[in-house]
Amino acid sequence: MYDYTQALRRSEASRANGHEQTDVDIRGETWTILKGVFSPAHHNSSLAQLDLLEFPVGGSFLEIGSGTGLIAVNAGRAGCRTVWATDLNPAAVTNTALNAERFGVADAVTCVQSDLFASLTAAPRFDVIYWHSNNVWVPQDLEIKHIHELAYVDPGYDAHRRYFAEARNHVAPGGRVLIALSSRAARADLEELAEKEGQRLTGVRSAVVQEPEGPVSYDLLEVVPLQDTSPHPIESRRGHP
Repeated sequence: MYDYTQALRRSEASRANGHEQTDVDIRGETWTILKGVFSPAHHNSSLAQLDLLEFPVGGSFLEIGSGTGLIAVNAGRAGCRTVWATDLNPAAVTNTALNAERFGVADAVTCVQSDLFASLTAAPRFDVIYWHSNNVWVPQDLEIKHIHELAYVDPGYDAHRRYFAEARNHVAPGGRVLIALSSRAARADLEELAEKEGQRLTGVRSAVVQEPEGPVSYDLLEVVPLQDTSPHPIESRRGHP
């Protein structure tokens, strides 16, 4: 199993680099990052997953765990009619709203503080639900010192269990439930959790990116009901370093 202390150290290092508010260049564009929010400027994972994702143009898109808003804002820019962006971290909710305003999609992007789906009782059903999850397992009783750490780790995989159990209640007919994982995840454990909730994980696309600890696979998967036997082939391509 992946050494989860590496994820906690990455969180600590990212927080140490943060200021109250800073503007950073991401692929030639200026994005705002607030203190205490997961930064796509410090890690390769968000951009790798952005490259794997296809947005439902003209449809509705929900992002769980929006952080700076890199995914949700780009969903609005890509032409999604309705975008909802949620995060447990209130600073991330503010951060997503700031970047939605910066890129001219504030009218399309609704930002909500929520623990997964808890605050979405008034939300519509979505064509695509997407979560770039905190897919590194840590013990259930591990002391979380800062909310920022929950962008990296999931104690006891409780959040993943709830996602598998609840996401389908919020997806539109014919819609898709997606989850973005990496090779740092305990994949067999997650597959078992999904199965207990009547779901299975099937590959959509993946990319291998060189990270400080070596090559890391970033994987986009679909969460589908067990009775759905449609083929879902996986495609591989290189990500951005």
